[in-house]
Amino acid sequence: MGLDLESISEATSGAIGSLVSTTILYPLDTCKTKYQAEVRAHGQQKYRNLSDVFWEAIQNRQFLSLYQGLGTKNLQSFISQFVYFYGYSYFKRLYLEKSGAKKIGTKENLVLAAAAGACTAILTQPLDTASSRMQTSAFGKSKGLWKTLTEGKWTDAFDGLGISLLLTSNPAIQFTVFDQLKNRLLKKKQGKAGNGSSPEALSASSAFALGAMSKTIATILTYPAIRCKVMIQAVDSNDNETEKAQKKSRKTVPGAIRAIWKSEGVPGFFKGLHAQILKTVLSSALLLMIKEKITASTWVLILATRRFLLLSRGGLKNA
Repeated sequence: MGLDLESISEATSGAIGSLVSTTILYPLDTCKTKYQAEVRAHGQQKYRNLSDVFWEAIQNRQFLSLYQGLGTKNLQSFISQFVYFYGYSYFKRLYLEKSGAKKIGTKENLVLAAAAGACTAILTQPLDTASSRMQTSAFGKSKGLWKTLTEGKWTDAFDGLGISLLLTSNPAIQFTVFDQLKNRLLKKKQGKAGNGSSPEALSASSAFALGAMSKTIATILTYPAIRCKVMIQAVDSNDNETEKAQKKSRKTVPGAIRAIWKSEGVPGFFKGLHAQILKTVLSSALLLMIKEKITASTWVLILATRRFLLLSRGGLKNA
């Protein structure tokens, strides 16, 4: 099928949008991750509220530590979103070409989005694990990317891969809902504008609203798995041997589930849900808003670059 420039355009726009949204919301992401990683019985928690994490950094004069792991997170976010958007766009185009269908149904969309998410999870899992360990480290004691990844066994870098694959349903649900809502909205606008014209992109406000709505739905449905994943990937602190043994047992999905159930009960599976929704909804809404606004420019830039390379190649052959 050759080089898929349209998929590259989609992937580049999505990756840039992810990079910007991740940087803007990173302090909130760090507070959220540290809050989710703590599993203790009621009355023994270090962090009773999300704001407690923030005030700990302020009181210890470690405000900049709220950005610990930002470089790794941005690298992981850029690569994962590029791979995801490229795979999602490519799989959709491939499906339409092979099936001869004029549009993709909801079920097919979910499968294609999940396939793109699985490819992304496998390729970026070490970076995802490293960024989680950096964020859950004590303020001011985060290690570099290489040292974080090389501690322990090489398989430790893939902690949580199984649950990451399970969580491919999250972006699958999100982008399927977003695409369906977007198509309905654009179809309604097309009907009002008449058959002679068709809007090519959503407005920034519409993209933001649809992105927030779609991510909220996906987050609520998958949150217990998200909480377990954070616990599995969290860094091991310098506790006594008993606590270290307890934390080691949480490095599996069954172990994480048991720990939450024993210490916090059913509500524990949704601890930090409000923070997760706030962060992920804002992040995804910003990502999709930025992506929608720069996709056209990215497409023009890619076509211009391709034209330049073809002309340069032709000039070298004629020389």
